Amino acid sequence: MTQPVPPYTAHETAVIDPGCQIGEGTRIWHFSHIMADCVIGKRCNIGQNVVISSGVILGENVKIQNNVSVYTGVVCEDDVFLGPSMVFTNVLNPRSAINRRGEYLKTLVQKGASIGANATVVCGHTIGAYALIGAGAVVTKDVPPFALVYGNPSKQHGWVSEAGHKLAFNNQNEAVCPETGEKYSLENNVVTKSSIQID
Repeated sequence: MTQPVPPYTAHETAVIDPGCQIGEGTRIWHFSHIMADCVIGKRCNIGQNVVISSGVILGENVKIQNNVSVYTGVVCEDDVFLGPSMVFTNVLNPRSAINRRGEYLKTLVQKGASIGANATVVCGHTIGAYALIGAGAVVTKDVPPFALVYGNPSKQHGWVSEAGHKLAFNNQNEAVCPETGEKYSLENNVVTKSSIQID
């Protein structure tokens, strides 16, 4: 009897456990392990040597580069980018001799956020929508939407557009994305995008 063709593609070396949900058009590359009870949306790209643990939720069009482990407790919304060898944690005080599986803390990466290569995200925090985390950063607290953060420990060094360009706000607290022409405003340390574009 012919087996049904899955809606995703996976390299022959990938291990995909029963009981996971994988969306249409998703691609899974060499030596990756997709564990049971995780949910992966449509059109995701799972790079080489990636582990997606049980209970993880990935939205649509999530791109995960090589050598990333996405541990239980992590949720990534649509259009998230996870750079090569970046690290999530899920326990604040791990001990080999103590089982802390019931103490996993949630980490939420909101829509459109990008996390650079070799960055570390300490569990229990939210990375805001369209935030940009620099390579090698160590994130130890919540990151606001559109924030640009880097360093160890990471600190905010400005704001970025949805397209990932640093925003230069004028005296009226307005800025324009140089790539898209979209306008942004900054008020009470909160960035919002206007529907108006500059031609």
